[in-house]
Amino acid sequence: MMMNIFSRLTVVFILLLSSTFLSAQELHKTVDKIEITTAQVIITADLKNGTINYLFANGIRLDNTVAYLNDLHAGNVSTADFSTHNYTETAINDSLGAGTKLMITHTDAKYPFILVQNITRYKGKPYILVDLVAKNKETRNAVLETRDISPIAVLPKYHGKLFIPGTEPRILDVPFDNDDWTPTLERSWPKTGVLKNSGISYEFAAIYDQLKNSGLVIGSVKHNFWKTGLAYQTANKLGYVDSLKVFGGASTPDDPKLKPAYGGNDGTHDVMEHGTMTGQSVSSPLIYVGAGESVHEALVQYGQVNSAINGKQTWQGYAPVYWNSFGVEGVLGYEGVMMPPAVKQISDFLHTLNNFSSYAKPVMSIDSYDQGIYSTEVLANLGKYAAKNNQQMGFYFIPFAMWSWKDDINGKKIPGSDYQLKDVLLHDKDGKPIMYKDGKWGAYAMDPTHPAIRLYIIQQLKKAKAINAKFLKIDFLTAGALETSRRYNPNIRTGMQAYDYGMKTLRHLVDSILGKDIFITQAISPMFPHQYAHTRFISTDVYSHLRDDQQGFPHYGSTESSLATGSYMGWVQGTLFPYTNLDVSIMKNFQKNPDLTEQDIKVRLYAMMVMGSILGDGSDYRNPIAASRAQAFLNNKQIAAFFSQPKAFIPLKTADGETFDQQLSFYLPGNNTLLSLFNFDKEKAFEQTFTRQILHLDTRKAYQFKDMLSDTVVGELKKGAPDFKLSAGPANAVMIKLVEVKDDTPAK
Repeated sequence: MMMNIFSRLTVVFILLLSSTFLSAQELHKTVDKIEITTAQVIITADLKNGTINYLFANGIRLDNTVAYLNDLHAGNVSTADFSTHNYTETAINDSLGAGTKLMITHTDAKYPFILVQNITRYKGKPYILVDLVAKNKETRNAVLETRDISPIAVLPKYHGKLFIPGTEPRILDVPFDNDDWTPTLERSWPKTGVLKNSGISYEFAAIYDQLKNSGLVIGSVKHNFWKTGLAYQTANKLGYVDSLKVFGGASTPDDPKLKPAYGGNDGTHDVMEHGTMTGQSVSSPLIYVGAGESVHEALVQYGQVNSAINGKQTWQGYAPVYWNSFGVEGVLGYEGVMMPPAVKQISDFLHTLNNFSSYAKPVMSIDSYDQGIYSTEVLANLGKYAAKNNQQMGFYFIPFAMWSWKDDINGKKIPGSDYQLKDVLLHDKDGKPIMYKDGKWGAYAMDPTHPAIRLYIIQQLKKAKAINAKFLKIDFLTAGALETSRRYNPNIRTGMQAYDYGMKTLRHLVDSILGKDIFITQAISPMFPHQYAHTRFISTDVYSHLRDDQQGFPHYGSTESSLATGSYMGWVQGTLFPYTNLDVSIMKNFQKNPDLTEQDIKVRLYAMMVMGSILGDGSDYRNPIAASRAQAFLNNKQIAAFFSQPKAFIPLKTADGETFDQQLSFYLPGNNTLLSLFNFDKEKAFEQTFTRQILHLDTRKAYQFKDMLSDTVVGELKKGAPDFKLSAGPANAVMIKLVEVKDDTPAK
């Protein structure tokens, strides 16, 4: 009974809160406070103690937040440590639209600098942007220098709290890059005891309710200097966070003693401290803060803001489809599994797949390869052969890392230049070269600001031009974002700043050497900056087996693990990138792994579809089983049509926790709504009820359910029926198309 009363009071509170948001004045002020109300958030700035409260329309609260500067000379100082707090407002009009910027200036005689908090809200937009600028009072003062600055922080010292209503709160904890098969985490509150969950999410995080899908997204929207960390700690009380620091200056080493997603390798992989910002004025990352009844929509808006500020790539025409050699050949090709003649056989087979080949010209993408086998001359010859089959060539290279035998770099030059390799590498505090991938055969991290890197990229792109490549796969990009003790260009002070410089250089060279019609996909890389490529791997290489615990297969790279992460990442399609990339499908076996079942292949393809991924395959079609399955799956008319213009589905049921038994659902609205269920539980069936409302279906219409692969009718939704059930068996997935039944066409 008490729970029912509590639920009713909560509903009343939300209704009253919504009414307040709609009817309140834009700005109220008293002696000690100002209160600004929009349709989405009430912002209350305390001009007495220097803190700010945020109350969102969905009930999420951030109380007593501060901003801080951790200066190398003055120490850590927050807005609440200053004695005087004044504000001004100014109208703005920028790439996001018209709006108003609230500037709160914090001053105190005992500090030689001031702190200025900027809170920007835009007309009709459901989010705000916040940042912090620290300025010296007089230019003759010593410069400011920081590697830790935050525009918004919830700290126990100032009685800060974050609260999210609901019974199943979660924190989405995101790794810095997509390397090492490290998953996103959906952190819940401990059920018993006084334990607290803590961690660091990188660039963005979400705090949401798993049942209601309501939540808050916080993340950086500029990526040309800082690596942004979001360090959190849950409180003992359900739904409360007692520490959340959103700061520029994240730098975390890998710790093999910890689990991968808990500090093992989910961080920035740095061995050096983050570089510093220095000057008479220093500024924090610009941070997006958006809340709503749909955390997915808040993430979509976060992506849109990133692209409005930084730009993005577009792609005209059909999405590329491709074949990639890595699933057959391996890393270097020295085993001779394919060798050049076999690639021609693959090309001939792909030419027989009329549906697969009927949209974009298929790409023959030769992955990381031994140059002694796949020389430029050999690749050019393959390119000419592929062109006769109406196909294109793809080219692979690594711009910011160099693979070599460990400690065997003396006397070696950067290809395409006269610079010594040892002079182009990043270094730790002891002056030793930094190995991005450690081992006897490992990858050394290179300095993107060094002129040798530009020459090396030019050399690689000339090879790509020689084979008339129209598709580039660039890999191990995180190496260029590592912090270092010294850099060729001393004006570039951080890893992210260097990485942005390197990617901008690469994109300019691609445009000038190959042309602007080249498709670029990023493999291992940070998500941001995003604006230099057309797509990025959602996770590391995917081997297409069903689950990470599947006997005989690697304990990583499964469809389940990639889709569990992907269930929170589909929003990048259409906002950051034209498409996503969930790596290639496999028709029989990946390299020397065991054979897949046809059910595994179907689940894999459906996973790629709901992510809005481009379609690639890595199979050896010389095998009759692989060839037969390629005809059934890759050449399927419905599948080929979808991948000609792939779009990410909207998640309905996302991954939760670290179980392999995830049960997920997605839908894609349109003329014919697509609906998909994934059941990675090997024992239990998965059944879900769907309402017309959630799928935006007209109550006056009837719909047929058509199987995606066969296009046969498998069910119906009659006129007026409010809902229906759909189920997926153990270790299986289903995808149906909801086709409106016209009045003159009886439902079957």
